[in-house]
Amino acid sequence: MKLEMNLLAGLVNSVWSALIGLAVIPFYLKYLGMEAYGLIGFFITTQAVLSLLDMGMVPTINREVARYSATGNLSEVGTLLHTLAIVYWSIAGVIALLLALVAPWIAEYWIESKHIASQTVSHAVMLMAVVIACRWPIGLYQGALIGAQRLGVSSCINIAMTTISSMGAVMVLAFVSPTIEAFFIWQTCVGIIYVISIKFAAWQIIGTKRKSDFDLSMLRKVWHFTAGVSVISLMGIIFTQLDKVLLSKLLSLEGFAQYMLATVVASGLYALITPFYNVVYPRFSALVAANNIKDLIDLYRLSTRLLAIVMFPITMILSVFSYDLVYIWTGNLSLALNTAPIIELLVIGSALNGIMFIPHALLLAFGMTRIPIIINGVLMIFFLPLITFFALAYGALGAAIAWLMLQAAYVLFGTWLTHRNILRGGAKTWMFNDVGIPLVSALISGIIYKYICENSEFSVGTKLATVCFLALCSVVVGVILTPKIITIITHFFNAKRNTGDIGWR
Repeated sequence: MKLEMNLLAGLVNSVWSALIGLAVIPFYLKYLGMEAYGLIGFFITTQAVLSLLDMGMVPTINREVARYSATGNLSEVGTLLHTLAIVYWSIAGVIALLLALVAPWIAEYWIESKHIASQTVSHAVMLMAVVIACRWPIGLYQGALIGAQRLGVSSCINIAMTTISSMGAVMVLAFVSPTIEAFFIWQTCVGIIYVISIKFAAWQIIGTKRKSDFDLSMLRKVWHFTAGVSVISLMGIIFTQLDKVLLSKLLSLEGFAQYMLATVVASGLYALITPFYNVVYPRFSALVAANNIKDLIDLYRLSTRLLAIVMFPITMILSVFSYDLVYIWTGNLSLALNTAPIIELLVIGSALNGIMFIPHALLLAFGMTRIPIIINGVLMIFFLPLITFFALAYGALGAAIAWLMLQAAYVLFGTWLTHRNILRGGAKTWMFNDVGIPLVSALISGIIYKYICENSEFSVGTKLATVCFLALCSVVVGVILTPKIITIITHFFNAKRNTGDIGWR
């Protein structure tokens, strides 16, 4: 599938999933209440934290499938997929057992609930364990499909399952039982169907396994890369989930639900970021395997600029329009007042984090796990005391402040170290031209909006039209200031080798 079709499929999948996720939240709040929604937030956090048990296997299968695809020998990777699948299914069983065993302790000593009985919380956590176990192997098969550049297949399955999972849950709560237990039972049923479907699709693409036995030698071949990615994933989980883990203990279940609501809004950016990453990472890997460094560097800079041109204006909208957005979305004035400042900080930090997905994909394409480990290790030295202090002192808002400070440091330090070791320079050009120009353009648009609308009596519709117009202007400015953008996009999306110079200034 061509690059643009993969990107389109990924965008449709991410945007649809994000919209469905946002659309059902008011119904969850209506039928379950704020505290029960806090349990859903705890489920999301737990699932993310447990993803560290992935041990780098998803990026590994993604990279290996992409490399084998480049050589036209995709069926050779079947043995590795089968071997990793055995490991994955085993981990799923262990997760379900351990989480179910500690459920009573979590309900009694960790989660602070005022209106939901401890026994109900315990039952909910036990059901979470089953849901997580059912969904656990999905990531492996998705990684194989993405590595084979079959994002269309993966996206179609995910869109269908996400729709059934979310809309079906609303139907269950509305017409069957408005309880948190019913919610998780439905998620379990959908998870089973999801994993069966995507497993079948992955094997249809990969082809028949060369042999059906567990092959330890295949793990030995990839263990170095897998181990490195596993450490990176562990550090990433700490960075992205430590605030939620701390706040789930420090805040009431209702206060934690408000923070998770702000997180949902901020995570909407990843509906754009993730498809970009899923497209460029396999492409980077294939270009590295072909030793085509010139096209690799050009694609690296192009993908950065395109992501920045689109993402930063969206970030500006979510940040300056956060109060009105939450109020329109939920109809709850108090909730909008409490979450808007948190959303502003989380959105900006997530945008900075998102732009670093492109350098991260470049490092993994080269098999350079050491550099991300160094970056994360250095940042962790400062982040752990930072998040702990701010979360303890200022609660949810403090955690958002720490998140923004961390991502600003990540952009500065991560960019310098990546370019120094992989591209032997060019960090300033990438930072100021490819990231800086779209960022400044979006920032100026946000300042103009604040000046025009901050203390005005404009209607919400007028404010929305204004902020969208300014965001569009920011996109146009970014495109105009990108040298030869149409030529470069055509070159890569059509996979043609033009004889003329298409390089960057």
